[in-house]
Amino acid sequence: MDISFKIISIYQELLYSYKEQGWWPFLDIGYHPKDYSYPKNHKQIFEISLGVILTQNTTFNSVVKSLENLQTIDCIDPLNFKNSEPSIIKEAIRPSGYFNQKYQYILNLIKFFEKLDKKIPTRYELLSVKGIGEESADSILLYAYNQEEFVIDAYTKRLCEHLGFVQKGLKYKDIKIIFENAFKDHNDKVRIYQEYHALIVRHAKDYYSKKPYGEGCFLNKFR
Repeated sequence: MDISFKIISIYQELLYSYKEQGWWPFLDIGYHPKDYSYPKNHKQIFEISLGVILTQNTTFNSVVKSLENLQTIDCIDPLNFKNSEPSIIKEAIRPSGYFNQKYQYILNLIKFFEKLDKKIPTRYELLSVKGIGEESADSILLYAYNQEEFVIDAYTKRLCEHLGFVQKGLKYKDIKIIFENAFKDHNDKVRIYQEYHALIVRHAKDYYSKKPYGEGCFLNKFR
């Protein structure tokens, strides 16, 4: 089976099984299935970006706790965040772990956003910010700026390796190219990329969170 056909078939199978996921979720409205009009303002762009950094090396449930803490102290706002007492901010984001490091990464990103003056950043520019790697850059571009960048996270790598259409240890950019090539002739790539990434996360929570990965996975028929 052609790899692009397999990738598209897996997307269709996941979408049929779980329906639209409505990512990125916001504190005020939660998930928003079939509504792709978000983000609607710069506050939501910042909330997504905060979430992207906070979710590094932790679970999204932990991130939600941190975001709720920041909302309580009115710091889902770049100006309030950077002008607040560092110890208060760090305590707020403690549930996400690595709070000293993530605090500095968020400050780096705020400084970067200020220089952008509300323009859409390039992937290259985002990767120049300390604390922003490839997955974080693509997540910010896809969800905060609706740009055509496919996100490859740990779940996606595990799924691909288990199903046997990427070799173990393949670099991020090479897996990204495989997915993006599969949809090169499709319209509305942003919607597809957002849903596909969210669907993989939804599916992987059940089948790829613990070893042995993929046990009982209904996608095994694509191996």
